[in-house]
Amino acid sequence: MAKRVAVVLAGCGVFDGTELHEASAVLVHLSRAGAQAELYAPNIPQMHVVDHVKGQPTPEQRNVLVESARIARGNIKDLATLDVKGLDALIIPGGFGVAKNLSTWATQGKNCSVSKEVESVLRAFHAAHKPIGLCCISPVLAAKIFPGCEVTVGHDTECEQWPYAKTAEAMKELGCKHINSQVSEVHVDTRNLLVTTSAFMCNAPIHHIHDGVGSMVREVLRLA
Repeated sequence: MAKRVAVVLAGCGVFDGTELHEASAVLVHLSRAGAQAELYAPNIPQMHVVDHVKGQPTPEQRNVLVESARIARGNIKDLATLDVKGLDALIIPGGFGVAKNLSTWATQGKNCSVSKEVESVLRAFHAAHKPIGLCCISPVLAAKIFPGCEVTVGHDTECEQWPYAKTAEAMKELGCKHINSQVSEVHVDTRNLLVTTSAFMCNAPIHHIHDGVGSMVREVLRLA
């Protein structure tokens, strides 16, 4: 039987939702591997809406589930209905929506809170010993919820190629172990069944991002 993988989205658009290229890469690689993706998003208001041309917030108000449905081509469910029993794995792509809508990392960093629904889902997969794939900024969710876990968001030294490297330092302060890696690489925490990769935390050509996400998907399915 095809493996069933929950993919949790956080809106639509890198600056206020899910990073579309990462979500698309996840879905393409799952499809190529013969796995069945089941898409979910929380039915909540977005933290804010960003004009992606100007890079500035607007007065608009949007809903995370409704916006995520754009990526899912309408085939998406409320995260509150997710049942871990019928699923083999969980993947959460990145994008600022993870740090704004699924958690408060964007405004509070290591002192953030993770939304109750998202934390409940992560804990359910963890307790069931089912693998969790996280890319880009989404490994911060694991760093917050699972003390002592091993993750990667790329490198921990800021430079032109790694503009968000301070994220790694904040994660270390939460007690997790950060593993430096290249954009095409993944890190597998075998104890916690966490598979992480840096994706757009790195200034890299888009096909390298796509390949790194593919490596994450393959490892998640191997563990499922």
